[in-house]
Amino acid sequence: MKIGIIGSGIVGRVLATAFISEGEEVMLGTRNISKEEVLKWQQENPSGMLGSFQDTAQFGEIIVLAVGGLVAEDAITLAGKEHFIDKVVIDTTNPIAAVPPESGVLKYFTSLEESLMERLQKIIPDARLVKAFNSVGNAFMYKPSFSEGVPTMFICGNDAAAKQTVTTILSRFGWDTADMGTAVSARAIEPLCILWCIPGFISNQWSHAFKLLKK
Repeated sequence: MKIGIIGSGIVGRVLATAFISEGEEVMLGTRNISKEEVLKWQQENPSGMLGSFQDTAQFGEIIVLAVGGLVAEDAITLAGKEHFIDKVVIDTTNPIAAVPPESGVLKYFTSLEESLMERLQKIIPDARLVKAFNSVGNAFMYKPSFSEGVPTMFICGNDAAAKQTVTTILSRFGWDTADMGTAVSARAIEPLCILWCIPGFISNQWSHAFKLLKK
């Protein structure tokens, strides 16, 4: 597969490296290809390519949206909305507001009546968005190892085939997948990031993941 990663922050770089480790062709999309951390990533991953957001969206058969929630809409516009049509888009974003957390609780710029994923789906209605990778830290996105077992990644989206594609990717990456339904369910999945971060902000404990137990 050709994987286009839009966003060259730590989440984008981690996922780009993970896809390369799985033998996929990867382009890392960035606003600035001369950034020190981006050049370092390419040195460490010589088969990986660099490009603009537009280059990356055109390249990717699957697109990973790995930018901050506040700039997600701008990133899609820069990439060109037409380049998302009929493509699986893995949406890792969270709608984190540009204010400090309160007692360890992040603040969001969305409400429980509308998720960021739903906003993005409206902007690119012909894209096949799947929410994933938003409820765990970047250190555990690929091949997580916990003594209690395999952690759960919660996903949602309106396209069943796209969710199956992402489930296959998650299995390769070492995750169990829990399909929570359509894009509306992102209203519940996105706030999992808030819960995940509380132990980190309060106790500097960032080494954890969620697990859904079934009987």
